[in-house]
Amino acid sequence: MALPGMAYEARLQALLDHRLGLWDVIAKAKREGSLDSRIRDHATNDLAALVAALPNLVAVAFNGGTAAKIGMQALAESRLWLDLIKLPSSSPAYAAVPYADKLRASEALRKWLLA
Repeated sequence: MALPGMAYEARLQALLDHRLGLWDVIAKAKREGSLDSRIRDHATNDLAALVAALPNLVAVAFNGGTAAKIGMQALAESRLWLDLIKLPSSSPAYAAVPYADKLRASEALRKWLLA
């Protein structure tokens, strides 16, 4: 899988090779600094439309609490058939969360990565 030191194009290819997609829940916003708590006046991407366009999609994982809150609200009607997973933020602003805890939470994705 992708490693932090990999070139951008290689990271994108690793995602494609593992049938993973990345997409921002928030399309645009005002924010001073990097903390999600500083997000103001945000507009969301149409996550429900994206999911509807991907009939083979089985799970959506959210990177952090803010993305999970917004995304899970947007996908409330999809909960019957789609697994929604809240992961701890990968942001350096949340470095206080031990790597082992982040790794353990990310293991919830394992069943789809091995499929």
